[in-house]
Amino acid sequence: MKSFPDSSKSQEIPFSLDLSAVEGRLAPYAARSGQAVRERPEENCPYRTAYQRDRDRVLHCRPFRRLAHKTQVFIATLGDHHRTRLTHTLEVSQIARTLARCFQVNEDLTEAIALGHDLGHTPFGHAGERALASLHPGGFNHQTHSLRIVEKLADGVGLNLTRAVRNGIVNHSKGRGPIFVRGPASPQTVEGQLVRVADIIAYLAHDLDDASRAFLVDPQHMPPDLYKTFGPRASTRIQVMVADLLANSRTLGRDLVLGFSEAMEKAMENLRTYLHEKVYTHPLLLMELKKGDETIRFIYEHLLTDDSLLGFLDLSQGERSQAACDFIAGMTDRYAINFGEKLRVGQIAAFAALPGTSQPELSACHF
Repeated sequence: MKSFPDSSKSQEIPFSLDLSAVEGRLAPYAARSGQAVRERPEENCPYRTAYQRDRDRVLHCRPFRRLAHKTQVFIATLGDHHRTRLTHTLEVSQIARTLARCFQVNEDLTEAIALGHDLGHTPFGHAGERALASLHPGGFNHQTHSLRIVEKLADGVGLNLTRAVRNGIVNHSKGRGPIFVRGPASPQTVEGQLVRVADIIAYLAHDLDDASRAFLVDPQHMPPDLYKTFGPRASTRIQVMVADLLANSRTLGRDLVLGFSEAMEKAMENLRTYLHEKVYTHPLLLMELKKGDETIRFIYEHLLTDDSLLGFLDLSQGERSQAACDFIAGMTDRYAINFGEKLRVGQIAAFAALPGTSQPELSACHF
């Protein structure tokens, strides 16, 4: 029988990480891995920085894999080529890393935040988020739930990510507020701020692309000023926004102040308004999302009142309403649809017994 090295024993590694060489070229305002702090101290890895380890933990956790079947804008089960929450996350990571390299900040930290920023998203996109927010007594937003996943739910104890990554995750979302914010709502690191901006750039670029593919809008029929600024494709929209950010950001002492030109920031706000008016509130899209909203409400009410469903909930992480919220938020679109359908016809017990879908796997809290 072939023998394998005992990973429990330390091995001499001839090539190991030289942190000073890796991070010696970073700008003064960049985060350093040597300053990373975890809630539960750990020994350093000989060949990965602290932020690389965070990136890997996010990449290999089950909530990350489930993003492949969660809605970005269009229900994930309706087409093979629409962005999903996972492809959106990858696009955010790509844009953020490009910016990090240009600004000479920590790419590993940037990537870790980008890959983890949407772990807490519900099925059915923001429609699902709004449904849970209205149902759960404690409210709900995806960025806070992303933090809950990495701190408590994943692997039953959380991923023990560094403080900088967790701060970037919980502060990544801007809603419909200003692009740049200062104070407690702003990420504490430049890397976190870059992910926040990359998230905006990504969805402004690709949501219009998906809407065009779904024949809801035609980019060539956008207001002329928007079409002139952003062009017909997602790639051109990303390029002009990234280039403008790089041209208009500046250093202030040992800090980096990010900024777009006044014209670009106004154009981005106008594009966001256009998307809300023509895409996010389009009757055909709202009709599909309404089904998702109804599915979440139906499941949540039954989880709170039907004791035969208690086996799906992890009550060790909070009271029943919180456990129901955690369970639903972890569902993919297709799982929520199937769960709701089986619940309606009284076949949920058979559903739980399906091969490959054992009950611990079904519970979103058993990461």
